[in-house]
Amino acid sequence: MIDHVPSGAQAPKSFESSAQAPKLSTLCPPATLVLGGARSGKSSYAEGLIEAGVEAATEAGMLPVYLATAEAGDTEMAVRIARHRKRRGDRWRTVEAPLDLAAALTEESACAAPVLVDCLTLWLANLMAAGRDPEAEAGALIAALDDRIAPAVLVSNEVGLGIVPDNALARAFRDAAGRLNQRIAARAQRVIFVAAGLPLVLKEPS
Repeated sequence: MIDHVPSGAQAPKSFESSAQAPKLSTLCPPATLVLGGARSGKSSYAEGLIEAGVEAATEAGMLPVYLATAEAGDTEMAVRIARHRKRRGDRWRTVEAPLDLAAALTEESACAAPVLVDCLTLWLANLMAAGRDPEAEAGALIAALDDRIAPAVLVSNEVGLGIVPDNALARAFRDAAGRLNQRIAARAQRVIFVAAGLPLVLKEPS
């Protein structure tokens, strides 16, 4: 079932996806997971959830925080990062957290600003490349979420819907991503899957 926007709620002007993002208080419990495939509109949708409350947060002297996990390892990735930064504008405070995501989230818990994590899949790739234990790091991330009061929206790719990868490393990554998504989804109060720019609510706050 496709999620419908509550009466009176409108997406922020900067929201580019066809998916509509309701007000922060409506769709941002303490932890929200936004899943989707490549170019599904998941990042724009997640940003829209946070940006619906940006004006109030700015008036209170708090910019929303963008915890970025991407690293500009090549020209293409640098262009992607620049495009995302341009879309967010200067109404966000960006914190680079390619590896130590749990620590960064814990540090940001000192303020009441909403946080967007984009994305868990790149973070997982960074962890595996650095030889870190994804299961232990996921546990630390969940513990950091438990300590938060302000809303946190986490973005992740759903990579298990295509063909089985033809090499062991890619299969290990796919499996690790699936396990990570399951753990975060179990912890989150709300889970939304975005396909073709349209949000489908998989889990509601109880």
